[in-house]
Amino acid sequence: MNAPVKPSKLIKGATGDWEVVIGLEIHAQVMSQSKLFSGSSTAFGGDPNAHVSLVDAAMPGMLPVINAECVAQAVRTGLGLKAAINLRSTFDRKNYFYPDSPQGYQISQYKSPIVGEGIVIAETEDGESFSVGIERLHLEQDAGKLLHDQHPALSFVDLNRCGVALMEIVSKPDIRSSDQACAYVTKMRSILRYLGTCDGDMEKGSLRADVNVSVRRPGEPFGTRCEIKNINSIRFIGQAIEFEARRQIGVLEDGGSIDQETRLFDAVKGETRSMRSKEEAHDYRYFPDPDLLPLEFTQSFVDELKAHLPELPDEKKARFIRDFGLSSYDASVLVNEQESANFYEAVLAALADKARDGKLAANWVINELFGRLNKESKDIASSPVSATQLSAIVDLIGEQTISGKIAKDLFEIVWSEGGDPRALVEARGMKQVTDLGAIEKVVDDIIAANPDKVAQVTAKPAMIGWFVGQVMKSSGGKANPQAVNDLLKSKLGL
Repeated sequence: MNAPVKPSKLIKGATGDWEVVIGLEIHAQVMSQSKLFSGSSTAFGGDPNAHVSLVDAAMPGMLPVINAECVAQAVRTGLGLKAAINLRSTFDRKNYFYPDSPQGYQISQYKSPIVGEGIVIAETEDGESFSVGIERLHLEQDAGKLLHDQHPALSFVDLNRCGVALMEIVSKPDIRSSDQACAYVTKMRSILRYLGTCDGDMEKGSLRADVNVSVRRPGEPFGTRCEIKNINSIRFIGQAIEFEARRQIGVLEDGGSIDQETRLFDAVKGETRSMRSKEEAHDYRYFPDPDLLPLEFTQSFVDELKAHLPELPDEKKARFIRDFGLSSYDASVLVNEQESANFYEAVLAALADKARDGKLAANWVINELFGRLNKESKDIASSPVSATQLSAIVDLIGEQTISGKIAKDLFEIVWSEGGDPRALVEARGMKQVTDLGAIEKVVDDIIAANPDKVAQVTAKPAMIGWFVGQVMKSSGGKANPQAVNDLLKSKLGL
């Protein structure tokens, strides 16, 4: 699917270059009020075993009933991934025995998933765009949680999470670096949040990934892969891939072979370690769940969901570039997080002239606001400067009431003290000086005081910048920069 890997992306080993091949299985918790097959609450943080029904606890005779909203959420996600929606899918039992799974099996989808092949376009931090094929998306129920730190000799079981709906989104092995893997998960999380199908909170386990890693010589067939389970941090995903790729290269260059296995990532040591040999599908003894009929819905059901999808990151980015002249990078920064895009849209909505000042507004949101928020470790929800206030500052610049320098001083006042930017400009005498007579006197004084610089600027016109700076400094930043520039050129004969 992707172009050949750039030499810079290859990993240098002792005996030559290697290519890493990566596929991801993202487990995204469906946003719903109740679980996939029961009416129990999905709320996070309840007391252990407070959100457990008889179905979740696998009591005898209890039958699962499909949650229609979870189905709709899976279809919405599939549509957001430009994927095929299967109007008929089936649920299967995946058999394994573990204390946090009281049924002794997981209800999942095997051969007939609800969503088929799709595609995601992502972009690394250095601007490299790449595509990742989606193999499938299927619905399944989550397991519970074992608590090992409550007693010196016993492990406890919390089944609150047991039965919560998960979407497992399986990528094709199209990813060729840890940077790409991190960018793909970031983009996937952004899409899910825009759709409202998963909150993407990795700290709470709402989004986690199994990472399949193998290495090969460029152009050779795929190598044997190892799966690194349950990574709940994008940074850790990158670290795990880097370590695992180099581990495999070391084994192969020493004449060994890679065993297909499941591994865990130790975030403290920054390394992966063996957990168990990798199971194949037949080890789980999949068979159709006898308690659940095939899942069937109509094309009109899909079309209705599609008609109400929100604008997604790629479409929003394209609109920002088209309508407001934003660079691809700036548009990407704004749309990566839905809250950032919403804030920029709110600034736009309050602007007097969107066509004129849309790009200027983006610069202020990204450079001034985001820069300050990052510096003070705040998120956009806790910004002291509102979208309306920032829009007013941009309006004042656009209509040349204040200069860019004064605008930065005004931003600082609004950040620290609050207030209406227009009223502050009036009250504190911050308006830009546009009276040519007043500006001309300052220009004449600067020229008269610096005859040596006047002699030099004729030979080196770029020195006009020095004069502009002096005039702006003398006027306290209030002189109109364009008027200053024009006057200086006229008086210096440039």
